[in-house]
Amino acid sequence: MPQHSESVVTAGFVVIGDEILSGRTKDKNIGTVADFCADLGIDLREVRVVADDRVAIIEAVRTLSGRYTYVFTSGGIGPTHDDITAAAIAEAFDTPLEINAEARRILEERFGTTDVSPERLLMARVPVGGTLIANSMSGAPGFAIGNVHVMAGVPRVLEAMLEDLATRLRGGRKMMSVSIDCGVGESFVSSGLGAIQVAYPDVKIGSYPQFGRLPVYAQLVLRAVDRDRLERAAAEVQALVDRLHKEHNVDLTGTPKT
Repeated sequence: MPQHSESVVTAGFVVIGDEILSGRTKDKNIGTVADFCADLGIDLREVRVVADDRVAIIEAVRTLSGRYTYVFTSGGIGPTHDDITAAAIAEAFDTPLEINAEARRILEERFGTTDVSPERLLMARVPVGGTLIANSMSGAPGFAIGNVHVMAGVPRVLEAMLEDLATRLRGGRKMMSVSIDCGVGESFVSSGLGAIQVAYPDVKIGSYPQFGRLPVYAQLVLRAVDRDRLERAAAEVQALVDRLHKEHNVDLTGTPKT
């Protein structure tokens, strides 16, 4: 089980791949990583999608590494010529990239030979100082260096690597949430929400339009690690919504849902 801390643990996620940006591949990993972080009490605060470009990968990883507790990446660690993530991560940490002996052993065992092809051996490259992330799905491991965790882009493989990471990462306080249905447009509720947000800076308040869910125009979502502060802020938002519903003759139950 991960160790837990009373402080907020944060994360950023870098999705790497020309195929994502071109639309040829529809990303499924952002939701998976978001769910993974939520389960461990890690606050995922930023996601970037970058091309298979050395400079772009280095810049994104260095920036997010300095900003968050953890950084996750997906994509670009396979055996083809355009899989440049491992080399870019090594450069980001100013360390050489080498064939990792344990990663090579895993590939040899997986493929039943001591003569792993040069293409497959590319998947054993790890920056010096890095540690392996186990891959129970297809064998070829990911790796971690510093606070950066480098994983495959194939969704099922990424899920397998996250299973290994779940036992190793430090979790934070569990983020709790309350959702409130709002039966008036966002323009009516925005100023009141803004004032409540100022009063509760430690509570994240978001407004999400609900297309096709009339008479619900928006769902107001509050998130915080402190239950008492969350409940106080939610009560004020609920009072605001109830008042607006009365003014506009809207008939909704309006009960917060946790």
